[in-house]
Amino acid sequence: MIPITEPMLGSEEAEAAAAVVRSGWLSQGAEVAAFEARFAELVGASHACAVSNCTVALHVALLAAGVEPGAEVITVSHSFIATANVIRQTGAVPVFVDIDPDTYNIDPDGVAAAITSRTRAILCVHQMGMPCDLGRILPIARVHGLKVIEDAACAIGSEIHVDGAWVRIGAPLGDVACFSFHPRKVLTTGEGGMLTTRHPEWDRLFRLWRQHGMSIPDTVRHNSARVLFENYLMTGFNYRMTDMQAAIGRQQLQRLAEIIERRRTLAASYNEMLSSLEQVQPPAEPEWCRSNWQGYCVRLAPSLDQTAIMQSMLDEGIATRRGIMCAHLEPAYANHELRFPLPESERARNESILLPLYPQMTNAMQEQVVTALVYAAEKSR
Repeated sequence: MIPITEPMLGSEEAEAAAAVVRSGWLSQGAEVAAFEARFAELVGASHACAVSNCTVALHVALLAAGVEPGAEVITVSHSFIATANVIRQTGAVPVFVDIDPDTYNIDPDGVAAAITSRTRAILCVHQMGMPCDLGRILPIARVHGLKVIEDAACAIGSEIHVDGAWVRIGAPLGDVACFSFHPRKVLTTGEGGMLTTRHPEWDRLFRLWRQHGMSIPDTVRHNSARVLFENYLMTGFNYRMTDMQAAIGRQQLQRLAEIIERRRTLAASYNEMLSSLEQVQPPAEPEWCRSNWQGYCVRLAPSLDQTAIMQSMLDEGIATRRGIMCAHLEPAYANHELRFPLPESERARNESILLPLYPQMTNAMQEQVVTALVYAAEKSR
């Protein structure tokens, strides 16, 4: 079986987690602090705050941006449902706009058209690791005084060309970027998330919110020679990362350059192997960005049956996934009022599939995937 992805883990990660177990300190502590520092250094961020997953990272990012009940946040339906859910969890309204059909990312023209007096933020997604067009989105946000939150769940190591230089996603170019360390992502800690921001006050809020609003972290209180009592400065949450996760994350960061280099090599090989197929369109990478290729999404000709192709490939021992979901087509959003039609989002969901891509893949495995895809397309046609 060739899976859709496979985490790149080894004895180094196992030993790092075991060392934390032997230390006796398992919750948020020194390992988390070290992971945050290295992550910030790697992406070029002023501040990095680790949390339990990317969904909660998006939640506190929205709170820091001043998103309150009744406000509106412009985003895409074409994303994992957490992107829309966190907006609802603040009491705000997600305003869905359509995507660019080439990059599967939010359409800046749609963003500009969706702004109202109730808009407080733009939540843009770097879909499947492909950076969205921040060069066009940020000026729109500045003109209207809006905060920009980057859903960078899939985008660790991706880059964008800005002002004559390549900048890693997470610097961040917006106000805050939120990352995921789920096993399907490029870098994993099992579960886990990270916020990077250039605002010191936002970082202070993230650290309070993630630990119940507690004024003194556990590490300070337990290491003090004097009795200390904490205060609870605000209503917070339990959004902490464990030291075991962080220890694994530190090892993963050491592998990151190797992982991304291999993913880019595999994506280039797929592009070459698929270039002659008329019924299958490889993904596009604009000149102003460099994807980490967290996902490799191909567009099928309308004449092909998406489900039949996926089933045929599964019968050959190859896992695929349907194109990125659309929140507005799910039962949870059946009563959600759409302001704008979303034809490109729906087409992308229904006419694309994700192929297996992970560093451990061999050239022979890639050839097996493409052969199975060609066979499935011939049958479907």
